[in-house]
Amino acid sequence: MINTNSLGILGQFYFNIKKSFKSIYQNSNFYEKKISKTFESSFEYKPSPHLLSSIVKYQNKKYKIEDFAIESIWQNNLSPNDYEKLNNFFWFFSLDLKSSKKSTQSVIKKWISNNAKYQKKSWEFDLTAKRIISWLSNHQLTYEDSDQEYRSTFDHMIQKQTNHLLNEIKNSKEFEDKMIGCAAIILTGLAYKNERQYLDNGLNLLKNIIKSSIDNQGFPRSRNIRQLIFYLKYFIIIREWFKESQSLIPEYINETIYYLGSSYAFIWLNIKQDIFFNGNYYSENKEFDQYLKRFGYTFKNQINELGGYAILKNKKIILTADIGSSPSKTFSNDYQAGALSFEIFSNEKKLISNAGYYSDKNNKFNKLSRSTSLHCALTIEDYSSCNFTNYQKNLIIDRGLKVSNKNVVFEKNYWKISGAHDGYLIKFGTIYEREIEFYPEQMKFIGYDKLFRKTPNKEIKFDIRFHLHPSSKVMKTQDNKSILIEIDGEGWKFSCDNFDINIDNGLYFSNKNSYEENQNIYISGVNNEKKQIIKWEIIKLK
Repeated sequence: MINTNSLGILGQFYFNIKKSFKSIYQNSNFYEKKISKTFESSFEYKPSPHLLSSIVKYQNKKYKIEDFAIESIWQNNLSPNDYEKLNNFFWFFSLDLKSSKKSTQSVIKKWISNNAKYQKKSWEFDLTAKRIISWLSNHQLTYEDSDQEYRSTFDHMIQKQTNHLLNEIKNSKEFEDKMIGCAAIILTGLAYKNERQYLDNGLNLLKNIIKSSIDNQGFPRSRNIRQLIFYLKYFIIIREWFKESQSLIPEYINETIYYLGSSYAFIWLNIKQDIFFNGNYYSENKEFDQYLKRFGYTFKNQINELGGYAILKNKKIILTADIGSSPSKTFSNDYQAGALSFEIFSNEKKLISNAGYYSDKNNKFNKLSRSTSLHCALTIEDYSSCNFTNYQKNLIIDRGLKVSNKNVVFEKNYWKISGAHDGYLIKFGTIYEREIEFYPEQMKFIGYDKLFRKTPNKEIKFDIRFHLHPSSKVMKTQDNKSILIEIDGEGWKFSCDNFDINIDNGLYFSNKNSYEENQNIYISGVNNEKKQIIKWEIIKLK
């Protein structure tokens, strides 16, 4: 019988063979001829660069192209990060419009002379897509006041790179890259209006993204909050390109923006707080809110459950929880095994938090941040509720989980979020159920973590962790039954009468690819019964 590991090895072998043949083909004259089939079409629609201000980091200070050592910027000893920044040309958005057009265009000419033919490093899918968007959007510097020879070369290279994107987009594994590539293809189609094929192909690809990646409620199938916002940004940019170019906006673009925007209102606008579930960490959403306001977009959504998340709030307290099943393998690149975990905000400060996400997938912290132990949830024998496996430099779900018995109650004086998952059923024969109640008048949370086992033939160890914000201060009471939490002058008491409670040091991944030290409260115990209930309380001190 072939096991999962053997299948993984065979799959990797096939992937490597396919990759080798692809490399040979793309470096051949056949591929060069294929992507070089371009058209004598003029650059008509000139997109405004400010339409991209939701994704481009604008600096207060604008630089002139003359400030750069133009002759030496293509040096070979660049770091991977600097190489990417240089070759995607998004740095053009930081150029002062008083920069020399001649010098700016000479940089492009130099790039073309070095990279006119496909080469893997400089023609990476996402680099190429961003480069097209930057060259077209910065036309005041990259295109205006140029001679006919330069314009012809420029137009040819835009179309040639777009042909490459069209050839590669189905093979792209990253959904964000597909979206950027799709946007670049559509922009080429709008800019070169005589060539409908680019626009038609781009719109068909956009339909596929909507159908395959976004559910019917307007939430990404990955359940990734950052991906939701990413999609919303690009769909709005595409819509603004259509609007500015005086082209008819397809109704499905308007509809998708409406649903994505409703999801954005639910997950951010209603609470104005970053919740650390499934790939999320601190954001710059407030800047995006200004972008939406500037372009006249308003979104509302007052429901309490969407996308597998529950959010309950009043003027002082926010309670949010992950009550969704794990996504399919295809959409699990950033999924974290935190089913039934929760977070609490008090007066806009995080009282209870998950530990966040470390997004660099080449770093050991990525795997760590995806483990159940770094979430406010129960673990059994230090195992996560989902299994992950390596696939093409990504961690994806090998075995997922299903959340059932979901229930959300939101009344003036009583809140409840509950659910159960089967993530420990196969290995430990155990169903995990959680119920969290909140009594607003008493400012008291009561939690019930429940274990159900059909045949408790052996003892299993469990831990329940409650991660705290790094600014929190904690202290055990003298009777060792409670822990006092202080954050920004507010006092809370955590207690659990029937099990040991302790304080542990941990890591907090709040910002992109960085961490702080924090503390967490944890309950430890053993189970050898068919049914066990672990009750805990969090109450505000007067």
